[in-house]
Amino acid sequence: MIHLHRGNLTQARLSYERALLDDRAAGDGQRLSDTLGNLGNVCAMMGDYKMAEGCYREVLEIQREHRDENAIGQTLVNLGNVQAEAGHPQRARAYYLEALELLEPLQDRRAVAILYSNIALQDAAVGLTDDAIRNFHKSLELHRIAGNEEGLAVTYSQLGKAFLQQGSTSQAEKCLNNASEHFLKLGNEPGEAAVLRLLADIYEQTGNRESALRCLQRVVSVDVRYALTESTQDSLRLAALQDVHRRSIDQP
Repeated sequence: MIHLHRGNLTQARLSYERALLDDRAAGDGQRLSDTLGNLGNVCAMMGDYKMAEGCYREVLEIQREHRDENAIGQTLVNLGNVQAEAGHPQRARAYYLEALELLEPLQDRRAVAILYSNIALQDAAVGLTDDAIRNFHKSLELHRIAGNEEGLAVTYSQLGKAFLQQGSTSQAEKCLNNASEHFLKLGNEPGEAAVLRLLADIYEQTGNRESALRCLQRVVSVDVRYALTESTQDSLRLAALQDVHRRSIDQP
């Protein structure tokens, strides 16, 4: 746990692998499940999705013996996340739907809201944009009930991208403006900047150059404050748009 907290994933993995040997020898199912879960998390973070999947599957076997539906649901989510990260949206979606059957009756609205967003992202990845939009709306409804401001910000942003994929720029603009307002309430300026970049795209496409400029000016100020990696690209984009805007004004 200390190595993981410090970001030393290699040492964290080695420690969990050693703990796993002790837990297998001790025959303590709960400790074994916890260690396997932690090892799976570290492997997933390192990009070793095959190893992570193996850990989670073994955890699932132990949890099914104890019939802990909440724990089983969370492990199915982890398996879905691994498949999503590995670029297998259909497999990820299947795990998420199985998890949904278990977690939805438990009334953990926050967890289920995130799960609906996860399902929607996989829908979007395979071109099921209408399904994605429906599932994002379900996620938003649950986040509102739970009062989860961060969930609303992220989900509005994701829904905006889905509308962009569908070509519905007006709907996308509304969602992204909502996302921007929620990120602003949270004081999450990098999150706000990510949304404003998308809004700038929309405003440029629709010929609303002044709104695009306002978005990019705000983005560049956030870039500077947080030393974001997009800083150079955003500054060049702003300068180019300012130049186009000046020339359009100077034209007789």
